[in-house]
Amino acid sequence: MSKVLLASRNAKKLAELRRVVAAAGLTGLDVVGLDDVPEYPEEPETGATFEANALIKARSGARATGLPCVADDSGIAVDALNGMPGVLSARWSGVHGDDAANNRLLLAQLSDVPTERRGTAFVSACALVSPEGDETVVRGEWRGVLLPEPKGDNGFGYDPLFAPDDDAAAGRSSAELSPQEKDALSHRAKALTQLLPALKALGE
Repeated sequence: MSKVLLASRNAKKLAELRRVVAAAGLTGLDVVGLDDVPEYPEEPETGATFEANALIKARSGARATGLPCVADDSGIAVDALNGMPGVLSARWSGVHGDDAANNRLLLAQLSDVPTERRGTAFVSACALVSPEGDETVVRGEWRGVLLPEPKGDNGFGYDPLFAPDDDAAAGRSSAELSPQEKDALSHRAKALTQLLPALKALGE
């Protein structure tokens, strides 16, 4: 059994990667998170793109632990805000990881924007870096519209505000989807699926 580190303490991201790995039948991989390895100093995410930040995290994790490391940098890109919050999504309100405050600020900024101009995309860049320095970077996007108010209790981040274009029951937010429905559609699942060949090679 080969270990691969997901450079995250987010239990929902960890569960998502484990589900993608299991669904692909990759039985030789044990996915662990940052809470499962000795603590190491994490480098600041100073990249201007999702890809750059994912690589910073994955390189840092692989170097510190000697394990192949997967890292994701993701966020929401709103058309009417020229692609912002983008890489600033997690700290849009000024406090890193305060989902409720980030959602409130984004809604306030779009309060006078009509529905037809509320197009948006969830973006995820995933990087896989081996201790030997091999690097793979992939990107997934999930298009939708920003709702006028939060809906649903599943998910995290901006999920309650995002209504995906490809949801069969249109109008639901991604926080109203089951984990299985979200896995079939989401930006992170699209990116992680592209990483499967490289992950499969680790378990062989």
